[in-house]
Amino acid sequence: MGFEALKLSSMSSSTRSILSSATARPFSLLAPRSSRLKTHLAFHAVRPPPPRPATAAARCGGFVSPGRSGRSFRGGVVAMAAPGSVRKLEEEWQAVLSPEQFRILRQKGTEYPGTGEYDKLFEEGVYKCAGCGTPLYRSTTKFNSGCGWPAFYEGLPGAINCTSDPDGMRTEITCAACGGHLGHVFKGEGFPTPTDERHCVNSISLKFVPANSNPSQ
Repeated sequence: MGFEALKLSSMSSSTRSILSSATARPFSLLAPRSSRLKTHLAFHAVRPPPPRPATAAARCGGFVSPGRSGRSFRGGVVAMAAPGSVRKLEEEWQAVLSPEQFRILRQKGTEYPGTGEYDKLFEEGVYKCAGCGTPLYRSTTKFNSGCGWPAFYEGLPGAINCTSDPDGMRTEITCAACGGHLGHVFKGEGFPTPTDERHCVNSISLKFVPANSNPSQ
C-alpha cells in the first residue's frame, strides 16, 4: 500500500483522476469475459415451452343440407345416431366384438393393407360402424386410392370425429356415436375427388349394407 501511495503521489492530478475513475468501475465490467457470459446466461435462462393441450375431437366430413338430418340414397334415408350415444365398458365391447374387431375398433389397431373385405368393393349401399351400426359412409363417396384400404372422400354428416394423433403427424377418424377407431384421414394428396380428402378406413371397422336391403339392417 505504501508503494502505491508513493507512486500515486508522483503522478499528475489528471493521471490520478483517470486512475481513480477506472478503479471505481463496477466489478462485473472488470471480471473476465467468461464470468460475465455465465451471469448473462443465468439471468436470461430459456424456459421450456408449455406442453401442447390435447386436441379435442372435431366433426369432420360430410355436408349438411339445411333442414336435413340425414343423407338419402337409393333404397332409403340414412339416419344419424346422436354423438356419444353408444357407451359400453371395454369388457362389454370385448364380449360383443371379435378379437380382431376389438383390437382395431377399441385398441386402435390396423389391418394389413390389401387384406380387407371391402378394399375392392364398389357396390351401391352404405357402410356402417361394425361396432354400433351407425351409418358412416355412402358407397358413392368410395374411390380406389390404391392404398390397400377402403378409401372415402367424405363421411356422412356428423357421423365421424377427427382427432390429431398425440405426435401430431396424422389425424385419426372415429365413429362419433361409439368412439370406435376407423383409421386416418389425409388431405391434399391430389386425388380427383370433390374434397381432396382420403378417409383411409379399416375394413374390419365397417359393415356394408347393400342398397337393396332393408334400411333397418
